[in-house]
Amino acid sequence: VPFVISSLTQGSPTEQEYILKTYFTPNASFQHPFCRVFSFSNVTIPLIGEIDSRWVIWMIYRWYKILSPRIDLDVHSVVYDQKQQVLFVQISQVFSLWFVPFYKSHAQLITALHLHHAPNDGKYYIHKQEDFYQVNEFVKFVWPFGDIVLAIWQFAMTLICIIGALLFAPLTWTEDATEMSKH
Repeated sequence: VPFVISSLTQGSPTEQEYILKTYFTPNASFQHPFCRVFSFSNVTIPLIGEIDSRWVIWMIYRWYKILSPRIDLDVHSVVYDQKQQVLFVQISQVFSLWFVPFYKSHAQLITALHLHHAPNDGKYYIHKQEDFYQVNEFVKFVWPFGDIVLAIWQFAMTLICIIGALLFAPLTWTEDATEMSKH
């Protein structure tokens, strides 16, 4: 799994295409905070030819590599949910736009790779990729120091929750009293 992810994010366009064709289904889907690819097959586009959703995912990875030619990425853990056939991958990455000097976005995410078991060859293929970022993580991509502003906002909202919970505690006392009277 780390090899597949690093090849998609750090590999050449040829490597990316090879990894996608080897490990993803042709009609794979992709979901990220900034883009989404629905599952589809065999659509003809003038001047391009016949494409599928896997090809669109390849274009996203190519653009990702163009925006950030040098991506530092680490896979910290991989957990397999056998019942659901999903791999959960914990990743950290450093993403820097080539046209914004000196700015680097350090982000963490969880990627869920939904697998499809192919009965003809017995292998498992990725048929859906979902990238999950906390809001403060993906804000880093589009707003330098926005994660700091968001952290201040989150802290302020936490204080409001505390104040609200204390001020309106009498509302919860009745719920507690009702529950205790049942026992």
